[in-house]
Amino acid sequence: MPRMEISVFSALLPLLLLAFVNHGLSWAWTAPDCNIGDSSLLANLSYYTPICSLVPGLYLFASCSNIKDVIQTLRAVPHDREALCLQGMVPILPPNAFANFFSLKLLRLQLGNLKVTSKTFQGLDQLQHLHFEHHAPCCMGLFLPSDALEALISLNDLSFQGYCLNYSQNIQLPISLTCLTLRHSCLTKLQELQEIFSNLVPGSSNSVSPRSLVSFLEVLDLSSNLQLNQAGDGALHSLQLHSLRLDSTPLSSIGLLGSGLLQLGFLSLVGTGVKKMPGNVVRYFALHALDLGRNQIQDIWDPDLTNYHSLELLSLHDNGLQSLPIKFLSALPQLQRLNLSMNNLGSTLVLPEGLVSAKLKVLDLSYNEFCNLPYGAFSFLPQLQELWLGGNNISNLMNGTLEGLMWLKTLDLSWNQIKVLNPGWLSSLPSLTSLNLLGTYLEHISGKQLQGPHKLRHLLLGSHDMLDIYPPWPPELLSLEVRAEGVIQFIVHNEEPFLFLENLTLQTSNILFHTTVSDNTTVYFPSLYHLTLRGISSYVFSSHQPQKFFSQLPRLEHLHFWSDHMDTDNMCLLSMPRLQVLELGDLNFLSEFSLVKLEMLLKQVPQLQVLALSHLNPGTLSMSTFKDLGHLRLLLLNSEYSLGLDSSLQELIPQMPQYVYFSDVTFTCQCKSSWVGPWATQAPNTFVYGLEKSICMANTSDYSRTPFVSFLSDHCPHDPEFWVFLISFNLILLMSTLALFGCPKWYWLHYLQNLFHSWWWKLCGRGPRRQLYYDVFISYCQQDKAWVLKELVPALEKPPPIGEGLKLCLPDRDFGLGWDRMDATVASMETSRAILCVLSCQALKSTWCNLELRLATYHLVARPAVARLLLLFLETIDRQKLCSYHRLTRWLQKEDYFDFHQGMEEWDFFCEQLQRRLREAGQERED
Repeated sequence: MPRMEISVFSALLPLLLLAFVNHGLSWAWTAPDCNIGDSSLLANLSYYTPICSLVPGLYLFASCSNIKDVIQTLRAVPHDREALCLQGMVPILPPNAFANFFSLKLLRLQLGNLKVTSKTFQGLDQLQHLHFEHHAPCCMGLFLPSDALEALISLNDLSFQGYCLNYSQNIQLPISLTCLTLRHSCLTKLQELQEIFSNLVPGSSNSVSPRSLVSFLEVLDLSSNLQLNQAGDGALHSLQLHSLRLDSTPLSSIGLLGSGLLQLGFLSLVGTGVKKMPGNVVRYFALHALDLGRNQIQDIWDPDLTNYHSLELLSLHDNGLQSLPIKFLSALPQLQRLNLSMNNLGSTLVLPEGLVSAKLKVLDLSYNEFCNLPYGAFSFLPQLQELWLGGNNISNLMNGTLEGLMWLKTLDLSWNQIKVLNPGWLSSLPSLTSLNLLGTYLEHISGKQLQGPHKLRHLLLGSHDMLDIYPPWPPELLSLEVRAEGVIQFIVHNEEPFLFLENLTLQTSNILFHTTVSDNTTVYFPSLYHLTLRGISSYVFSSHQPQKFFSQLPRLEHLHFWSDHMDTDNMCLLSMPRLQVLELGDLNFLSEFSLVKLEMLLKQVPQLQVLALSHLNPGTLSMSTFKDLGHLRLLLLNSEYSLGLDSSLQELIPQMPQYVYFSDVTFTCQCKSSWVGPWATQAPNTFVYGLEKSICMANTSDYSRTPFVSFLSDHCPHDPEFWVFLISFNLILLMSTLALFGCPKWYWLHYLQNLFHSWWWKLCGRGPRRQLYYDVFISYCQQDKAWVLKELVPALEKPPPIGEGLKLCLPDRDFGLGWDRMDATVASMETSRAILCVLSCQALKSTWCNLELRLATYHLVARPAVARLLLLFLETIDRQKLCSYHRLTRWLQKEDYFDFHQGMEEWDFFCEQLQRRLREAGQERED
């Protein structure tokens, strides 16, 4: 090929590839059949969308279903996930299937009949929880090689549910394992565990070294193994085990006596059909905890009580017990927790007499049909800290009923027939911190009725009709929940605030505020952090009400407001400057001004990070709805009907939140939303969920449930503005390149060729890294030179704390003699971490400033994901003068600029943003 043709081809190749990238390459962030999110942003996110079942402390998740190819599915999942759930039908998991997920700590696999290779879990050094799950009746086939789990050096929780492991032999368990679960498997006897897991029991395999043995298990869960009916001698020989769960299995507890267990602290036999307490097993292992819930133990015999002296926890819930032996508590000297809920202990509480139980701390007597609590019913339990009496028929509490409970901290009396509380009924509970009175028949409650406890911090009140609340409030109250079907009325005698209240939940049809002092008296919540309101009219936030129930909420960060009332016109959130999470549901926004009301509401909370809208039907959403929410990270739209997405929202694509969820949304079939499809599959910074499952309605009589995305692709042409921009950009760039062929110097062609090579290597994930010589390249005109050299440069170059300590590049100072200014400018911009353009009317008239500005804004098209440009305006410039700078106009929509024509009051903010841009640029160069 001749030299000239090679040069022309080298110049045209970047243009052809650029057109290909814009047209065919999809930076997909919408993962089909996958839900990706951060559960820390919205605690009840699972209420709206299916998410991965997590463990405490893990928030970044990905949950995928209908999987047929694991590798292909995981390509669309970000590699920083902490929890990953996969569901589908996959015959084999290939080697290194999860090698890119270095942060993974929880992995749930529901993949049907499955074969795992030896190197499937390579690279999962941080994995702590591995669950193989199948929720249909037993059993699916699962094959694990003996060394399949060898790479999981941090694994402490391994679970198999609904899988048969009979064909997997000599599996080496990680020595870090503390919890092993086999539920709904095909185990018939405990000896099979020795064959499946070679290093679980010492001596089960001659090839296992002592160092590779699992030294200690916290939990072995064999629940719901319906064929497990034999233990066998030495089945668990020398195994050190803390907890054994045999719930819903036919295995007799007597068989455990010859199993060879060295020690056992907790035994769970829930739902096994036991009719008699296993005293011999308790005595043999000296058990500390025993759970016999949901069995048929109706009587406890006095002679058996001598076997239970070691128990610290005993649960007999839902057994049909009608009475307890006289010496029951005295025979259990170590007992600390006793659960007797859901039995039939009679209408009047009669606890066993005898010696004082000095160690009992938790007593659960819920749902036992009690009607009366006699005087001093618990006086022989001086160390009791938690007392649960919910779900009974208690109607009256005498003053001496709770006598002797000096250390009681939690008292639950919810869902009883209580109508009146006598003054002083809590006088004998000085340590009480939590009181639950939900579901009662109280109509009036006063702070005087709550006197006695010194530090009551958690209070739950409820009534079936209406509830009047009188002061004084408990002074150290941290959380308050009040429910009443009819009305909740707060009576205020003076401006007495809830000084320390952090969480408030109100659920009622109406809330009233009555003051006996003046009409302007207000209830203050200076420390309120979390507010939940359900069923209440929005007038509590109205700016036109003389009595403002929530006038000032300076620390509020979470607001969850659900209401079916009509009066949303004057709803105001101006008193919540720190609000970060806003959840609105069932507000009546059906009027013609609904969108305007929503826009005005969101303008009042600019710091919002999470916005969840449910059953609002706001109509058509446009750019003006979200333009002030620059910090938004999660947007959720649930159960919306006839929702429209205006084309103006395209302008907010660079500022779209990180997560956008559509749950049960019905759109309008309109082509003005045709931009949604390309955005959902090509937005690099936003994950979009639920759009592929959404439907649209062309009119009110359309019940065909047309898929929204299919309608847009079949009936709507591609966005004409996008194609006009793409074609015009390529033509202009092509003509400019051809015009440069006539130039005697070929520096531009050489530069474009090098730029393309750098871009191509960067796209492929490898390539040379340039040395960064400068922190900031500064572009300015001669008229602004004096201000730049006297004010800007000294402040940025001087070391902290006087200046910023940056290394600057100034063309007039740092370009050498004889340098070609064009080449030097290009090279200096490429070796600077950020570019700062000082703009004024004179700068826009300067030829060199124009060229430098166009070179700087070139990165907006070539590298849109990296923000390396800052604009500094020294005077007011009419935006119409910037119309010719298309890329600059787009940059200004992101508000990455600073105005200094009104003084230097923004200097600190400017320096902070400049440092942030430098850090981002440095991180991008190192990736």
